Amino acid sequence: MTLLGGGSARKSDLRESLSMAPLLVCADGGANHARKWGVTPAGIIGDMDSYRVDPALESEIPLLPVSDQNSTDFEKCLAIVTAPLVVGVGFLGKRLDHQLAALNGLCKHPGRAIVLIGKKDVVFRAPPKFAMQLAAETRVSLHPITGVQAKSKGLVWPVEGLDFQPNGQIGSSNAAIGGELVLEIMQGDLLVMLPRKHLKRVVQALRAGLA
Repeated sequence: MTLLGGGSARKSDLRESLSMAPLLVCADGGANHARKWGVTPAGIIGDMDSYRVDPALESEIPLLPVSDQNSTDFEKCLAIVTAPLVVGVGFLGKRLDHQLAALNGLCKHPGRAIVLIGKKDVVFRAPPKFAMQLAAETRVSLHPITGVQAKSKGLVWPVEGLDFQPNGQIGSSNAAIGGELVLEIMQGDLLVMLPRKHLKRVVQALRAGLA
């Protein structure tokens, strides 16, 4: 599933996402992007405080209003649509609090593969084991949301034995040595950030992990 939010987004990002995850659902204000780009979603979910109502479309597109103010529109969508693989467009950029909320939301669904697309990065929660091929010197940034214990293969600076903490040890600007990168997570929620150009292969690697 492709999930379109109301943050910074490019039509090219949406197009690429739909080529991998063709079912489109909009999170509230993401429907404004869809309308601007002439794309019709399968549904719109959220508290509807950002969606600019279009009466001409409302009879064609299911609206699922959710008034809960203790969750973001991103989380509302993930709670309702249980696709195992989600590619999120429009959840990074613009407001910092919205970005932080989206990164927090990534970690609330550990059994699913969820990737968010930014202008220069893709980010996802590391599953228990993640593996993909990367060229030497590819940036691999690791950021713990909770305390994390992990092992790695293929990083310039291995992570085994490190006590990752959100207010302590983090792993920004690590790098691949070239060949297979393997991350094994024994404990906690670890975000992985890779350059944007690796989106398709990240999705393929996460999908393989779901099999």
